[in-house]
Amino acid sequence: MAVGVKIPANARIIRNLLMGAQFQHDHIVHFYHLHALDWVDIVSALKADTLKTAQLSDNVSNAQVGGSAYFKQVQQRLQTFVDSGQLGPFSNAYWGHTAYKLPPEANLMAAAHYIEALRLQARTARLHAIFGAKNPHLQSLVVGGITAIQDLTPDRIAEFLYITKETQGFIKNVYVPDLLAVASFYKDWGAIGGTTNFLAWGEFPLSDAEPDSLYMPRGLVTKRDLANVTMPDQERVTEDVSRGWYENGPALQPYKGQTKPLQEDPKYNPADGKYTWFKAPRYESEPCEVGPLARVLVAYAKGQKDVKPIVDKVLKDLGIPATALFSTLGRTAARGIEAVAIGDAMQGWVMELVENVKNGDTKTYQSWTMPDKGMGVGLNDVPRGSLGHWMEIDGGKIKNYQYVVPSTWNLGPRDAKGKLGPVEEALIGTPIADPKKPLEVLRTVHSFDPCIACGVHVIDPSSNEVYKIKVL
Repeated sequence: MAVGVKIPANARIIRNLLMGAQFQHDHIVHFYHLHALDWVDIVSALKADTLKTAQLSDNVSNAQVGGSAYFKQVQQRLQTFVDSGQLGPFSNAYWGHTAYKLPPEANLMAAAHYIEALRLQARTARLHAIFGAKNPHLQSLVVGGITAIQDLTPDRIAEFLYITKETQGFIKNVYVPDLLAVASFYKDWGAIGGTTNFLAWGEFPLSDAEPDSLYMPRGLVTKRDLANVTMPDQERVTEDVSRGWYENGPALQPYKGQTKPLQEDPKYNPADGKYTWFKAPRYESEPCEVGPLARVLVAYAKGQKDVKPIVDKVLKDLGIPATALFSTLGRTAARGIEAVAIGDAMQGWVMELVENVKNGDTKTYQSWTMPDKGMGVGLNDVPRGSLGHWMEIDGGKIKNYQYVVPSTWNLGPRDAKGKLGPVEEALIGTPIADPKKPLEVLRTVHSFDPCIACGVHVIDPSSNEVYKIKVL
């Protein structure tokens, strides 16, 4: 926008495919490796009857691996972890907590699929390497399009299609069935961990017309009113710094945004009300949750043809009302819902690319020149949620650059008016069985997939060294 360039159709398609691959990869990793152990008691799996586990797996999913012998092998591997006293990737949890509800057989099945997902996500990450050079931090995305013209070969396109189909098979046959099976034991979480307002910039443009052509539509849901979704305007976004360790000032729209950290050593002082490095994003002065739940709610409310039937089926299968979506359970389910919809859509996008190449169109980049002055905003939705970049060019150089990332929206603090950030709001009223083992808090916080490093970067301005701090 700032330099006035329009990217070629192939670049748009490849960007959609790379972003779709990110959604497939992130949602699998989040469910199994970042969130599942909030619901699955790995140690309980040692008590499971492996024959009953195999029967459960056959009834629940269409996993490629299974059988009593297979689950016995997984159980033995878990026993080795426990006997060694070193649980490895399973060490950071409250095993035996009274809030765990799954029977041992379901726990063993989930543990086995956790391991299978480790293998699969490595394959899925390769999708980024095909058109993006590496995962994470793709190398091929540039202003003007994609630097991937030499990659538009039949072999590479076929490899991408094969791996995304393989991934989609796992999503439909294992991930979503596991998600529904686990959710059926935790339906009470359909009334816990909810927020009030939801923002989605939208993602996957199907033509040059944005936001009209976005596959995952743009929209704003206020006060949980799905009947009146409105079109958000980026000019109404502000960031409040009253509770952050920044110099005090008014809430500013990102084009005019400033990032001025306090010069003195920041320490928590209840008197001044500052307690975080996060700013507090607001839309028309209101906090908004962003992420999979926001996108699915907007798509569902707008009757998106692929998303709405999946949501309706999930609600029917679980026997819960649509109001249960406003919760930790709904937030977790939304990832699986959009993984199915986006994964299916990707198959068509690949074929669109094939057709363009077949017709001799291999253009992936449009040249441009830096203007003396310019302003641009980029709005899209990444797996964690709504992402916005605002930039001003002056004298042929970048004068100001501000961005508001998903974790800033979700983990932002109170504002000057005392309004809570989304995660803060979601935690109010959470039932805690054991204050010394707050598993229930982890469930809601993890459901947002928080990334502090995405929203806050701490460096030494003298050495440019990034510090890693371990709290013991």
